[in-house]
Amino acid sequence: MKKQKKALSKRILRLFLCLIVAGIAAALGINFYVQKTTKDQILDKDQFLASSKGDSTSSKKDTASTADCILVLGAGIREDGSPTPMLAERLNAAIELYKSHAAPKLIMSGDHSRKDYDEVRTMKDYAIEKGVPSEDIFMDHAGFSTYESIYRARDIFQAQNILIVTQKYHLYRALYIANALSLNAQGVPSDTQRYSGQLYRDLREILARDKDFLTALYKPAPTFLGEAIPVNGNGNVTND
Repeated sequence: MKKQKKALSKRILRLFLCLIVAGIAAALGINFYVQKTTKDQILDKDQFLASSKGDSTSSKKDTASTADCILVLGAGIREDGSPTPMLAERLNAAIELYKSHAAPKLIMSGDHSRKDYDEVRTMKDYAIEKGVPSEDIFMDHAGFSTYESIYRARDIFQAQNILIVTQKYHLYRALYIANALSLNAQGVPSDTQRYSGQLYRDLREILARDKDFLTALYKPAPTFLGEAIPVNGNGNVTND
């Protein structure tokens, strides 16, 4: 009896270990797939600006004449209401693209779930201070996740051709979601430096890619939808 119990325990342990190995392999496999299928949609900023000016040496598709908007994904604000360094980096890249006529409008997508936390207002104010007209800046107050920001860009703001601006490690997932939602998308990395804690973010992003890979399979509606606000209109209609 003891030998049987011992043998059974060993079999259960082996099965448990096999499941762990299979789970890790699946997570890494999905991560690799998400990166591989989107890497060709990523342009560095200088390449993109060259292509937007019609530089014939660019090997990437010129989307400058077809992009409906530049979608800036939120990255948090400080207690004083100013953007975090990562968010400021995204905003600076998006503003430069806008001023180079890469797209006529900006969508600032982030978290405004509380009255005392208005990420998108901070983002819009930052762009206005840099010389972007208010009417060209739309605020998505319910961009609570990467998936929801991109879903709402399509269904609320009626965008079909978008430029996504965020750090490169984040772009693979954002572009995968956009592809799954049948959007024509390219990404422009905003990176100008490497931040402390990046290894942790890279590891966490593997899990986030796995999660959004599954989310993209069944495509749930975001937390909030509503009436359409076409991005080719006046961004001031989204002011609060």
